[in-house]
Amino acid sequence: MQVIECSYLKRFLEGITLTKGRKPTIFVALIPIVFMICALAVSIVVYDVDAHIPLLLSAAVACIVALKLGYKWKEIEKSMLDTIRLSMQAILILMIIGTIIGSWIAGGIVPTMIYYGLDILSPGYFLVAACLICCVVAIAAGNAWTAAGTIGVAVLGIGFGLGIPLPMVAGAIISGVYFGDKISPLSETTNLAPGIVGVELFDHIKHMLYTTVPALIISLILYTILGLKFSGQGSSTDDVLLIQQTLKGEFLISPFLLIPPLLIIVMLVYKIPAIPGLTIGSILGALCAIFIQGQSVGDTISALHYGFKTVTNVPIVDDLLNQGGIESMMSTVALILLAMSFGGILEKARILETIVDQLLRFAKSTGSLITATVATCFSANVIACDQYLSIVLPGRMYALEFQKRGLHPKNLSRTVEDAGTMTSPLIPWNTCGAFMYATLGVHAFDYAPYAFLVLLSPLVAILYGYTGIKIEYLPTEKAENEAS
Repeated sequence: MQVIECSYLKRFLEGITLTKGRKPTIFVALIPIVFMICALAVSIVVYDVDAHIPLLLSAAVACIVALKLGYKWKEIEKSMLDTIRLSMQAILILMIIGTIIGSWIAGGIVPTMIYYGLDILSPGYFLVAACLICCVVAIAAGNAWTAAGTIGVAVLGIGFGLGIPLPMVAGAIISGVYFGDKISPLSETTNLAPGIVGVELFDHIKHMLYTTVPALIISLILYTILGLKFSGQGSSTDDVLLIQQTLKGEFLISPFLLIPPLLIIVMLVYKIPAIPGLTIGSILGALCAIFIQGQSVGDTISALHYGFKTVTNVPIVDDLLNQGGIESMMSTVALILLAMSFGGILEKARILETIVDQLLRFAKSTGSLITATVATCFSANVIACDQYLSIVLPGRMYALEFQKRGLHPKNLSRTVEDAGTMTSPLIPWNTCGAFMYATLGVHAFDYAPYAFLVLLSPLVAILYGYTGIKIEYLPTEKAENEAS
């Protein structure tokens, strides 16, 4: 995920409590939440429109609540802008990946991956292969967004060509990239979660494997079962040949065009920051378009801005190729800005804090405490609309309670990743859900039933909490000292 300035984040979170406004009652805290849920439900389910206006109206309602609680407009505005600042690098990455998709299609890179993928992959085991390929790339890159925006786009195209329903393919991609993002030591979220609660990075990763690996194994079994349905179906050989012939007619297909994606992975493995690394990838795609595919400079710039455009008279290929560009990401950028504004108001008004306080009243056992943490992380993804805040806020809010109960903090760092990191792509207006929709073209509500890993991870965390499996405790003396 996007890089985050931890020192800035720390100052921002500390600033939430430096206010003269009153803490809301639970009834007042629920007003903007209930309004948002109702507004989104009516807009998306009844009128089938995007979430932008409901979020804007929800932000207005939250602002009115904050003003009634005694917060000044300048405080509210500053919190909105501070929260938006947390998402700025995500927005930059989103726009750069738009240019990558456009340039990699224009440069023949994505068509080459699809062409060879149709030769290698079979419908019967495609979903398993898609998940595992995305796992490997995301672990190497340490970034779910990078993996989804590069190899994920190609995998989606291959699945489309093989006749696999796109929601299933997108679900397998999401499972793979978030497995890699969650356990890679290069991932910002994997570093952020233990940093918030004071756990060593590799202790955190090792502890996460206990929940993440079983969830992945179950997911792969489910993808295998789904694949059996397509083992004798999928697209016919004639359909696959038609796609390959059309691609070969439009582009120069060559194994050498696989070099740019490999270079991007190598750069990210060697810790080249995501923004310059992805920018280089976009430039490589543009150079391939001009010097290998013979595109004009003007057409290449147009592909970077507006996406690649072509008419092949083969509808399935047109759907595969007419994608990308900065312009295709602008609706998602607007959604992120609105969502983060809403989240900033809720944080300033201490609405999430009030809800957490109520949840703790019912969290009597270790299982119920972990369940409350999972619920808070998921709620933060829904309400605060950002993956980082779904990790940071619950991590800070529950840290003392875990210590009081003698629970090792790595249980908390694992749980906030199981629930915060993993459920973020399931929310269409969350930065992650919005990104995946813009990149893969499949709505979060459509791929969610097939994103098995992100669905299972929080459930495994809760199961462990109630059964005591792989729950580690502080030494008695240390627990007593820290609790006091």
